[in-house]
Amino acid sequence: MTLDRGGIVLQYRRFGNTGVEISALGFGAMRLPEIEENGDFRIDEDQALAAITRAFELGVNYIDTAYGYCHGNSEIVVGKALKGWRDRVYLSTKMPTWMVKAKADYRRLLEEQLQKLDVDYIDFYHFHALNQDRFDNIVLKYDLLDEAQKAKDEGLIKHISFSFHDDPEVLKRLVDVGIFSSLLCQYNLLDRANEEAIAYAHAKGLGVVIMGPVAGGRLAASSKGIQELLAGRTVSTPDLALRFVLANSNVSCALSGMSNIDMVEENVQTASLETHLTDDELKRIKVALEENQRLAELYCTGCDYCMPCPHEINIPLNFRLMNYHRVYGLTEYARGEYRKIGTTEQLTGRKAEECLECGLCEDKCPQKIQIRKQLKETAAALG
Repeated sequence: MTLDRGGIVLQYRRFGNTGVEISALGFGAMRLPEIEENGDFRIDEDQALAAITRAFELGVNYIDTAYGYCHGNSEIVVGKALKGWRDRVYLSTKMPTWMVKAKADYRRLLEEQLQKLDVDYIDFYHFHALNQDRFDNIVLKYDLLDEAQKAKDEGLIKHISFSFHDDPEVLKRLVDVGIFSSLLCQYNLLDRANEEAIAYAHAKGLGVVIMGPVAGGRLAASSKGIQELLAGRTVSTPDLALRFVLANSNVSCALSGMSNIDMVEENVQTASLETHLTDDELKRIKVALEENQRLAELYCTGCDYCMPCPHEINIPLNFRLMNYHRVYGLTEYARGEYRKIGTTEQLTGRKAEECLECGLCEDKCPQKIQIRKQLKETAAALG
């Protein structure tokens, strides 16, 4: 299905067996523009609401948020944005699974989120960041599937869903539980680990929404190597990244965090293409990506056998960033992330330049990589 909005013909896709069609592009409300004041954060509502409203005007009919996004304020602003659009837009949000300590917490959190969103129901209510451990020790332990079904029967939620962070085989097991209508997982040019599991979920009738089509910002930076994957055509790195995800027929929707109107219009234009990539282009890209992965693994497979380092050098992280530079040409991104090592919860440990060359890591490396030499090269390239 397509919908013409002033020359932009947005694509819509069947959302599994839910009976609805959603836009190929969804609005991700995880990183709405924020303003810091004396250590407190608030969303720049004028900018955020303008971007969301423009997306709705152009036909985007799926918006995704969560309990904790934007310091807990995302759901409030999304609720405001939905005023006047509620009957035309599907609302997706997520229950903070890790906060459940008793069965009653499911309903308590759901009611809190309904209040923050100022809505009577949620279309797609996810168990947030589900993995095998949380499914076994929280969802099953506290009978949360039963609680979810009760909420659905009462009309508080329309569909039971989950967002996912674990191995692909676990994703398949969750699909086979049989109660879920849709899922949200990662998939992009740099991370195709879930590709087979996505096809499995689609075949089983689940709607599939993709988070991180530009790899959490990694593919937002320019990369000549990636841009040249399309022979004879020049497209931006993020444009190609979004096209790659949407070229997968098992994908229902790709989320994009869009902080301004220009980003909305650019992404809607990309999502409106009738053919995102030809079969030949897709084949060429996959061959090139597999070769890039092979080259990356020559340097480091990320097995973590070298860890822990007695001097707290995060060897796998340093090498992963070096691969973004050396293999994928994402130099600007790699250098920016390298500078932040040791300053955030996501980038723990120390930088390559702080290596004391004790050599203990090389004794443990199954690939016999010259780690000390590679760390020096990493420091020289990214430092």
